[in-house]
Amino acid sequence: MRLAVISDVHGNLPALEAVLANIKTRGADLTINLGDCVTSPLWPQETFELLQSLALPTVRGNHDRMIHDWPEEKLFPAGRFARAALAAEARRQLHDLPPKIELPEGILAVHGTPEDDSACLLEEMLDDGRYVSARRAVLNERLVHAIGADVVLCGHSHRQAVVQVLRGSLVVNPGSVGCPVFGDIPTAAQLEYRSPHARYAVLTRRRGRWEAEMLALTYDWDHSAARAMENGFPQWASAYASGAVA
Repeated sequence: MRLAVISDVHGNLPALEAVLANIKTRGADLTINLGDCVTSPLWPQETFELLQSLALPTVRGNHDRMIHDWPEEKLFPAGRFARAALAAEARRQLHDLPPKIELPEGILAVHGTPEDDSACLLEEMLDDGRYVSARRAVLNERLVHAIGADVVLCGHSHRQAVVQVLRGSLVVNPGSVGCPVFGDIPTAAQLEYRSPHARYAVLTRRRGRWEAEMLALTYDWDHSAARAMENGFPQWASAYASGAVA
């Protein structure tokens, strides 16, 4: 079995198109989407339409939920932009996505942790806003509701990672297709370097074990940066162009 895993597209249509084209070359049996589909100052509606046409099994991310049920004043500016770009029915469809999906071969797909779409599974946040790897005890506690899963797929942190838990699950975060860092929350992006690549993962089961390929693809990120500038989001433009906020 070969599984392509995408997450955190965040309305970045060119990045999504590049990833989908690459997936076609990989011979994946199935592609699963871990959520946070459209929230950004880029192409929310167009990205929603493309994902709808693909009908991928898709987990609801925290932004997919918030864009529907949070009051306007609580949303970040990019969230308000995306909400305005989408019809009410589209927002409802994003909100109604399942919070978790169970696939054959013992695979559990979530956005954040199995019980919280707004929390990271593999990371803890430092006081300055940067992520570090979660301590064993913390990760074990977060995985209590995933006991029995051979593989746990998660997103949310936008950081690629593969972790094998002792006597437990293989945990895989494919990284973010379309958002290396958030322009609305620039703290970590001002303290560390990332990259503007579009990221996803391919999992392959061989002789009863899973291997993971973590992909980082080039695409026309200058086009995405220009779109963010046109829509009045210069910090997001910096994030798309370089993976960092100046």
